[in-house]
Amino acid sequence: MVFESDAVEMVARLMALSARTAPKARGIDVIKTLIVTGKEKERLAGAMREYGEKHGAGFFVRDAGNVAASDACFLIGSLFADAVGLDCGACGYATCAEMLDAQRRTNLPTPFRGPNCAVRMADLGIAVGSAVKTASIHNVDNRVMYSVGVGALSLGWLEGCGVAYGIPLRASGKDIFFDRTR
Repeated sequence: MVFESDAVEMVARLMALSARTAPKARGIDVIKTLIVTGKEKERLAGAMREYGEKHGAGFFVRDAGNVAASDACFLIGSLFADAVGLDCGACGYATCAEMLDAQRRTNLPTPFRGPNCAVRMADLGIAVGSAVKTASIHNVDNRVMYSVGVGALSLGWLEGCGVAYGIPLRASGKDIFFDRTR
């Protein structure tokens, strides 16, 4: 499986390229990416297991097993202290300045930080979609996971990001992300 694992890491780098070049509002890039393998990937799986056990969230433990069994894991997040500057109100605040002020005042004990610019969250979604499209084109099994993003942020990875997702990647004869138990 060495050749397949090497190929998966190459595809992860192409996913980073796809995420970077995905369209973003006003052409401003607020996306951060990271690829983890080996011991870093095991550390990520451990952080996910720990979070799941602490919070009674069994799907974190299940997803940690998928990360541990993957060849690589692609992480992607959006910078927190940012707004597009449109004053669109989609975030729940009348102006971007009000939302940014609320970010500074809010310290909720939640996995992700907020409030967030809705347009920037759309930018993140588009970048995630571009990345998984690239994995799919190269026949690498993958699954977008909220739990992986929580694990990455809990480790202090993707510095400055308030929201993140992880995409474990695997090349094998059977898709390990398909027949999963709850």
